[in-house]
Amino acid sequence: MQSRESDLATITTMFERARLLSLRGRGDEARQAYLDLLALQPTHFAGLSNLGTLLAAGGWRAAAKTAYGEALRHHPAEADGHVNLANLLLQERDLTAARRHYRTALVYHPFHQAAHQGLAHLSTALGEEAAAARHRRAGFLGNAVTELPYEGEGEAVPVLLLVSSTGGDIPIRRFLDPRRYRTTVVVADYLDPTQPRPPHRLVVNAVGDADLCRPALDMARTIVAASPAPVINHPEAVLATGRIANAARFKGVPGVVTPAMASLPRHLLAGDGAAAALAQQGLGFPLLLRTPGFHAGQYFRKVDGPGDLPAVLAALPGDELTAIEFLDAKGTDGKIRKYRVMFIDGRLYPLHAAVSTDWMVHYFSAEMAENPENRAIDGAFLADMEGVLGAAAMAALGRVADILGLDYAGADFSLGRGGEVLLFEANATMVVNPPDPDPRWAYRRAPVERILAAIAELLLSRT
Repeated sequence: MQSRESDLATITTMFERARLLSLRGRGDEARQAYLDLLALQPTHFAGLSNLGTLLAAGGWRAAAKTAYGEALRHHPAEADGHVNLANLLLQERDLTAARRHYRTALVYHPFHQAAHQGLAHLSTALGEEAAAARHRRAGFLGNAVTELPYEGEGEAVPVLLLVSSTGGDIPIRRFLDPRRYRTTVVVADYLDPTQPRPPHRLVVNAVGDADLCRPALDMARTIVAASPAPVINHPEAVLATGRIANAARFKGVPGVVTPAMASLPRHLLAGDGAAAALAQQGLGFPLLLRTPGFHAGQYFRKVDGPGDLPAVLAALPGDELTAIEFLDAKGTDGKIRKYRVMFIDGRLYPLHAAVSTDWMVHYFSAEMAENPENRAIDGAFLADMEGVLGAAAMAALGRVADILGLDYAGADFSLGRGGEVLLFEANATMVVNPPDPDPRWAYRRAPVERILAAIAELLLSRT
């Protein structure tokens, strides 16, 4: 009996040590501490779960899924375990498996708010807006304010972090070090307007998508107007970054080319007068159609001619669709180079050059991992952004950053034949993901670390 109590005390101490190491940002030590704990008690649910979360944050997603899977193998009725795995599957866009685990969590815990929140995001991704609204209410109503634990020893810097229930948020929470900041997360579109605002010395508006998150941005604007604290990414500036609005306001910027865009009702595009309606907006074929509020190529299609419209419309949800002029960005070698530059506190940082022969280019799906030539193009851009883009393009990007007026933002673009910036997107929704641990991405680590350090410095400079 005494030995069992001693073992339990040892396991508790080991778990607490691993947890504290993780909170203090000592990821390698924390991973090893969790592994040491699991060597002693392989079925420890919290140990397996926290290890999975730590691995996922470090880019080891396959290992994270293994840890989460082990937690569920030994504890199949733990709703939190199903939600952890579902969240990772949702990030990987395995929507069927993610839905299964969220629903299983609700079988064991019907009022599990994180499960409802996950199902809200998943339903939005599938274009199931009625289901998304139902799960948002269950997940966020009465649960709009959450204070995160403070792990520091001195006086904390109280921060108000504004987010949206619909997604489209800047992933900036991980930079709010719990040893320095006492963070209160506010789901802006579900905040009771009569509820007193928590004390704060900084407001971080993480709501980033002007097309998807209008209600959250409207409430964020109200919160900011009543606060004397400095603001990162003022919601007023974010509200101006809708796709169509951006295309119009950047159209006359020297060195920048933006595609013509228009919002059109589905019934008009489905009718006999579709080509004429598009022509009135200055749009011909080929063109692009997308459902507003989605990213990473979801619900985004190329339409080569009028005859392709019925099939494309059938694949896109929503009553209003965005029609976009197709800008041919292919180089002389037949490849498209889509660059992403981050704008952090007024400075420009290269994030990646995605290279593909397909018209729709995203770094995660581009021809990079198995193509050393494309990785060399990426590496050259990261090593010498101005040398690759040229002075004129750099000046044009600087003007874009100034007009955006955001502390955290980015731009996706290609270069035209004359060196002009073909601007596809410029807003606050740009994500900075650490490179995978694979040695092929070693050249990316230092440039990405510079961006991450700039984000951390941005927060420090406002407090």
